[in-house]
Amino acid sequence: MINEPLKIKRRGEDGHKMITVRIKEETLEKLDTLSSETNRSRNELINLILEHGVENIEIE
Repeated sequence: MINEPLKIKRRGEDGHKMITVRIKEETLEKLDTLSSETNRSRNELINLILEHGVENIEIE
């Protein structure tokens, strides 16, 4: 059996970046409800919603 090194990328080099966002408390509560109902993390939901929004936005 060959011992191969464990390759770990530095944080942020996986195509994801950590940011801080301020949102309304009501929106956060809705996200937490959706998180519970869908069994997905808040982070996963935010990413899904943002991806959808960015791909489907129409600017007038």
